[in-house]
Amino acid sequence: MLIRERLAHKRPVFSFEFFPPKTEKGEAVLWRSLEQLAPLSPDFVSVTYGAGGSTRTRTLDIVARIKRELGIEPMAHLTCVGATRDELARTIDQLGDREICNILALRGDPPKGEDQFVAPEGGLRHASELVAFIRERGPFCIGAACYPEVHPEAESGASDLEWLKHKVDAGVDFLISQLFFDNATYHDFVRRATEAGITVPILAGVMPVTNYEQIQRFTQMCGATIPAPLRQRLQSTDGDPQEVFWTGVSYAAHQCRALLTPPVGDPFSTPRPGVPGIHFYTLNKSPATRAIFEILRLAHVAV
Repeated sequence: MLIRERLAHKRPVFSFEFFPPKTEKGEAVLWRSLEQLAPLSPDFVSVTYGAGGSTRTRTLDIVARIKRELGIEPMAHLTCVGATRDELARTIDQLGDREICNILALRGDPPKGEDQFVAPEGGLRHASELVAFIRERGPFCIGAACYPEVHPEAESGASDLEWLKHKVDAGVDFLISQLFFDNATYHDFVRRATEAGITVPILAGVMPVTNYEQIQRFTQMCGATIPAPLRQRLQSTDGDPQEVFWTGVSYAAHQCRALLTPPVGDPFSTPRPGVPGIHFYTLNKSPATRAIFEILRLAHVAV
């Protein structure tokens, strides 16, 4: 199933993101989470790609196993980091051989210890180049990333949109946003993207906070902002894990409810049509996402 076809016939879509574990214990946690989230009937799940291509083989194995054993449509992340064109071509062909037809094309972050991205000799420099490269190698559905609060390396919001338009024009079918906590930021970004001529669906990336220190690191890396009310509520928990968990889950549930069915007067949004889909960053754990779905169902929001 091509994700672009699902988006053409179903709105909203729901998807979950996972990363390849480094240990047997981590792999057990991943598969337990996948099995627990499978009953929620996600439209697809994605599996990330380690810095420097460090989990290339593991990503391939996991997406193939998800498709084979769970019957869930997988999407493999693919980056430009540490790979020549020939190596990227082999990876793309391997995905095709395993009937993985959805790819999230990313430039990728510099390997650990390096401050700037440097394209390897014979490699690609930008995600737009990777998108075009994938498009040449088969009938894949291609997703890409976008940043509602501007890519950390962008000169400006306008410049960021110019690069995004260039990437979409290279052959992107849909976009997944970086995490955000203020729905107005997402809606404003979609408006500006549309005005810039970007018309592909933009899925909203949501990460429920389950660890305050961890989310502070994530937001610093990706340029996202934690709104003052949420920050204050998290700080008031005094680090109690259960209080942090329920604070993060309740906030994310309200955020998702407003994204899906924006009611007039809701502080999380302004009256706009519901989003085309929500992409949950799970961090390989299922309880927070399962709790959000249960809250939405109790609120009679279709999920």
